[in-house]
Amino acid sequence: MSVVVGYADTVEDRNALPFAFREAKMRGTDVTVVVDGDRSAVDELIMAARSDSGADGVAARVAEPVPGRSHADNLVDMSYEPDVELLVIGVRRRSPVGKLLLGSLSQRVLLDAHCPVVAVKPPVEVAH
Repeated sequence: MSVVVGYADTVEDRNALPFAFREAKMRGTDVTVVVDGDRSAVDELIMAARSDSGADGVAARVAEPVPGRSHADNLVDMSYEPDVELLVIGVRRRSPVGKLLLGSLSQRVLLDAHCPVVAVKPPVEVAH
């Protein structure tokens, strides 16, 4: 079984990585990272997320995206794989009006995925 996490170089997705590792550790499974864009720094981010989440024993792999498909399409396609039990995506905080309309990737994945989806918001910044 596997926990799949979408990753593009955004703050939201950097927050989703450790969450995916914590879930995988709790479920006794591995993590598959679906990368959108440049893959050069992903291995370091995966190691940091694994360590930060206390999931040092959790295996991780990077899935190659299908060329010519959108990141949302690649994530939805992965959700149909028989060994995928959870899909994790990062989402940004929105204003009340913005909450009516999710980003197109988030909305597409939440509506079309074949497995449960967890949408991870970034932590709230507290002003002092």
